[in-house]
Amino acid sequence: MIVRIMGEGQVKLDDSHFVELNRLDDELLEEMENGDEAGFRRTLAALLDAVRRMGSPLPDDALEPSELILPAPDAGLEEVRAMLGDDGLIPG
Repeated sequence: MIVRIMGEGQVKLDDSHFVELNRLDDELLEEMENGDEAGFRRTLAALLDAVRRMGSPLPDDALEPSELILPAPDAGLEEVRAMLGDDGLIPG
């Protein structure tokens, strides 16, 4: 799976990492629903760090279609809420 982190580039991830990413995505959704800005910041950072840690960066000139697009690390709670609606960032 190819994942794009907005403002950073693309990462290739093995599908086996979905369990951890879905757990972080569920936490992020809960924090957004509760308006927990600090928790949201912490979990978004953890989600992006997990993608970077588990994935392999693609070259900057690679133009692969992204199956998943994640917000930039500095994205605000309302910006991410508008991006995903009620579905979360990681498809179930």
